[in-house]
Amino acid sequence: MATKNGIIKKTPLAEYDSTRKTGLQGIALKDDDELIEVKLTDGEDNVVMVTKEGLCITFDEKDVRPMGRVSQGVIGIKLNKDDEVIGMQSIVAGSKQTLLTITENGFGKRTELDEYRVQIRAGKGVITYKITPRTGKVIGVELVDEDDDVMLVTDTGTIIRINVSEISILGRPTQGVTLMRTNEGRVVSIEKISEEKIDEEESK
Repeated sequence: MATKNGIIKKTPLAEYDSTRKTGLQGIALKDDDELIEVKLTDGEDNVVMVTKEGLCITFDEKDVRPMGRVSQGVIGIKLNKDDEVIGMQSIVAGSKQTLLTITENGFGKRTELDEYRVQIRAGKGVITYKITPRTGKVIGVELVDEDDDVMLVTDTGTIIRINVSEISILGRPTQGVTLMRTNEGRVVSIEKISEEKIDEEESK
């Protein structure tokens, strides 16, 4: 689990073995914090946390000890003033995927995972996206394959669907390319559509 304020937490799935209709508390949050991403890991993954100001940190998930449901977690990334975490992904060892980064003004790029060296948890991280007034802040990240599609959604209700292979692969300290013209709106959400989902849609 990753929170807006840079906290990371790992809990065994057995802790959530319940059929209680009211649900279970999954994490203890401070008043000014919120849960922004949850991923399943196998205990051997690397974790990437990305901020809206274009910084990221990559660390071994073994740096995060397992904790109970009602604990707060530990620092994953130290944030600069007014920055916040907008996404977290888990990287399986040997993965050939790329990290897709999207900004609020419709810019985006893919970056090879080799560019994200593993660091020690709780550092300030490195630049993963060159933020400018033209690009706007980072709003989302996804690990993607060449055959995936991605949907971008704006706050005015406009949606565009793009095949990942059409998105340029660029280095970390770059500003990406225009993927969607947002006009007066801004991109607020991205959703990956995997090859399996695409095949299901085409078979209907």
